[in-house]
Amino acid sequence: MNLLAIECSTEVLSVAVWASGELCERVQDVGVRHGDRLLPLIDAVLADARVDKLELSAVAFGCGPGAFTGVRMAVAAAQGIAYGLDIPALPVSSLAALAQEGYARGAVAPILALADARMGEVYAGGFEVDAEGLVYAVADEQLVAPAELALPGDNIWCAVGPGFRAYAPLLRERFGYRLDAIERSVFPQAAAVARLGARALRAGLGVPARQALPVYLRDKVALTEAERRVKQ
Repeated sequence: MNLLAIECSTEVLSVAVWASGELCERVQDVGVRHGDRLLPLIDAVLADARVDKLELSAVAFGCGPGAFTGVRMAVAAAQGIAYGLDIPALPVSSLAALAQEGYARGAVAPILALADARMGEVYAGGFEVDAEGLVYAVADEQLVAPAELALPGDNIWCAVGPGFRAYAPLLRERFGYRLDAIERSVFPQAAAVARLGARALRAGLGVPARQALPVYLRDKVALTEAERRVKQ
């Protein structure tokens, strides 16, 4: 199995290749300049892994939620590669990739993946970890104000991601002992997308290029003037 993975949903751009169980990854913190770097980075990682594009079995991509432009870019790249090579595409939740990366860095399940959605909100998803060390969703992903976020059940959840860092004091006060956290920076990365995509491919969950679609959770990217006044 040779799998290309792309993750662009935050300011951190990453591309990985899963080749016969081995991972090659390149990560760049490029801010909003994903468009300048994505295709060269794909070529560089394929060269690192010594895999030709024609040898790819599938392309996995972080389908969101996250930054609109980055998510669209990952979708477009995955669609183009999947269509051009006639291989399946594998949409992977960017929140799942965030939780997987958090688990790799020491988070203990259940994991609360929180991405900063701006506009006073977070993208949130709840995840457990299976026997293979791969995360799976145990709660619907949502777009929510931190003050309205709820923790399922009565477990202690481990929060990870930019959404936690943006609202840490509020969330710690709201949830008290029920919220643990990974304090250092954790972002969804292509290595996590590759691992989760490989599981999906083994399960036969690949889709045709035309079905490689984004998940936004939000329909707009900016507050109106009236909404900004209310939030002040």
